[in-house]
Amino acid sequence: MLAAGSRFARRRQGVSLQHCLLVLGLVLGLVLVVPWAGASGKRATAAESPETQDPPTLLIGFAGPLSGGAAGVGRSMLNAVQLAVDEANRRGLRIGGKEVRLRLVSQDDRADPAAAEYVARYLVEQHVTAVVGHWTSGTSLAAAPVYHAAGVIQVSPSAMSRKLTLLSYPRIFRTIPNNESVGRLSAQYAVATLGAKTVVAIDDRTPFGAGLADAFAQTVERMGLQMAGRYSVSDKTSDFNAALMQARKLHPDLIFFGGLDWQAGVLARSIKRLKLDARLMAAAGTVGLPFLMRAGADGNGTLVLEPGPPQDKMPGWKSFRQRYSQRFDSNIDLYAVFAYDAAQAIINGIRQAGSTDTDAIALAMHRLRFEGIGGVVAFNEEGDLLHPSYTMYEVQDQHWTPVARFNGLPR
Repeated sequence: MLAAGSRFARRRQGVSLQHCLLVLGLVLGLVLVVPWAGASGKRATAAESPETQDPPTLLIGFAGPLSGGAAGVGRSMLNAVQLAVDEANRRGLRIGGKEVRLRLVSQDDRADPAAAEYVARYLVEQHVTAVVGHWTSGTSLAAAPVYHAAGVIQVSPSAMSRKLTLLSYPRIFRTIPNNESVGRLSAQYAVATLGAKTVVAIDDRTPFGAGLADAFAQTVERMGLQMAGRYSVSDKTSDFNAALMQARKLHPDLIFFGGLDWQAGVLARSIKRLKLDARLMAAAGTVGLPFLMRAGADGNGTLVLEPGPPQDKMPGWKSFRQRYSQRFDSNIDLYAVFAYDAAQAIINGIRQAGSTDTDAIALAMHRLRFEGIGGVVAFNEEGDLLHPSYTMYEVQDQHWTPVARFNGLPR
């Protein structure tokens, strides 16, 4: 009896516990069901009313060098994209009559193609609608197939390689001229304006540098001159001795370099050290402090053709500089302007399409024409600029000085 009574007592305790849990569950159920019912449209509390719900978010990606030697350029471009996103959110973005918010997701590709592919896959996994990036042609080309396969829009503010838009991906764009046009114009200036007769070219074997040097050399030869020499070096070397010792035998009056700014600075010093009486013409992307700091006084006379007009001649420069400086405590790199315009192209494409579908947005972007900070932004069917502009800079007294301007594609 005692054993039976004990079992009966335990059953009663069990029933009581079950009963308590049931009651507690019903109470909690009432609390939990109300929001769920509101979300399903049956009944909504004040906290769940449409007027107080957060608007849906579209993610915009940025990919570029945020560490290493090119971190300053990358940070400046990232800041410019963030500024464009913040301004769009303040102005308001609506799709189908409903408000949409933009949010920026940034990633550091370290200017390395292998890292860029990894970064691209990460951004795709985050379901970004579009990406502003990458900085170099090598990183842009590595990431492009990943974005294309996922239907993500890619707009580069700085990658010049013609190979990028020759991929014929319908969702790829850039807000600067390609390296073919830059190489042709550089060669025309060297021969027709400077009167160069003996020309050699050195490239860094990258899609950007080699492509730029190819376009330069082909144009020189079309203008009736024979390229005296053509050399290649690693994109990581600071040793130009072998190439320059061979070039010195040819007595060149101009050396063209297709490569990045820090190498151009080393090359300028090497030319002076080896006593070559040759003018240096470097690749786009060289205008800035890194070259001046490395080259010092040996950089005087160096020429570089860069995209866009001089900053003080850009249509929206004064206002952009003020807004940027109020928001960020950092220098404005030349390519920050084109990063801002890249973000604006994406945002305007979303507005025009009235959709989150990336094919619809890309189609709208191909039809865009607007006044960007750096000039008119309008794309051809490949995603290149229809009406690019350029400025030739020269280092004078260790300062970059605009010496010539060009508009439109070279003949």
